Amino acid sequence: MKDDPFTQFETWFAQAQESQHGFAEAMALATATPAGVPSVRMVLLRGWDRRGFCFFTNYGSRKGAELEQNPQAALVFYWSELGRQVRISGTVARLPAEESDVYFRSRPWGSQVGAWISKQSEPIPPGTDLETLFEAFESEAQGKEIERPSFWGGFRLAPQAFEFWSNRPNRLHDRFQYTRNGESSWRIEKLFP
Repeated sequence: MKDDPFTQFETWFAQAQESQHGFAEAMALATATPAGVPSVRMVLLRGWDRRGFCFFTNYGSRKGAELEQNPQAALVFYWSELGRQVRISGTVARLPAEESDVYFRSRPWGSQVGAWISKQSEPIPPGTDLETLFEAFESEAQGKEIERPSFWGGFRLAPQAFEFWSNRPNRLHDRFQYTRNGESSWRIEKLFP
């Protein structure tokens, strides 16, 4: 294992991108209410660096609301073809508006329209047809640049801990935990499987 968890993640992520038939960037995101009621769902990693791991959502969605009220979260990447898993936990904050704008402009047209029409996590009123809403917004926006909605944007999870898990025979799995030790160093421990 590398001395630095970001370097270790970079190595494993590159190998997952080469070997996965699906999305190597798919990750489970776990959040919790202020009372500690957990919730988990799959999202896509949309960028990462030493500051943390980024994903995007409707701020009014369940995950958005939970992250605003309790800015602690955890991520899990699982790459079955490699028999590997990475767990990352830390604090979450909204990305600056400029970063969310840049990412929003990179999204396909249909995804931009979808961000505007979806009141993510809210019940759909009876008689509401998503296709009709989509077509109406698309027709009105045709030929125009779609601005990022103020209720949609990114979050960055700043890691406080990483755990790298690798499958081995007889359930003697390799587990290495990195825990932040000050601003720029990490304590590394090998864990029992």
